[in-house]
Amino acid sequence: MKRVMEPDFFVDDLFLKKERAKARKLRHTQWWKRKCDKGICHYCGQQFLPSDLTMDHLIPLIRGGRSEKFNLVPSCKACNSKKQQMLPWEWDVYLKRLKPKP
Repeated sequence: MKRVMEPDFFVDDLFLKKERAKARKLRHTQWWKRKCDKGICHYCGQQFLPSDLTMDHLIPLIRGGRSEKFNLVPSCKACNSKKQQMLPWEWDVYLKRLKPKP
């Protein structure tokens, strides 16, 4: 069994498999479809076609997050790729570093 070590917990393959299966089920619910119907990326706030939005975990699975409604947001593919495995506060720091200083 492969384990990924993080500072305060271990995430194993079985946990990831179960959480990804839950996310796949949630992707087909009316709740998720309503979230995507707005077409707004949670991170950049830009408008997209609902079909162009991906499901992102605010707290990534590999960092101990779960596939629960409070942890899932619609995201454009670009933001989802840039965010990778960052926690919300790490993402905020990343965005602040990108902004040019006056």
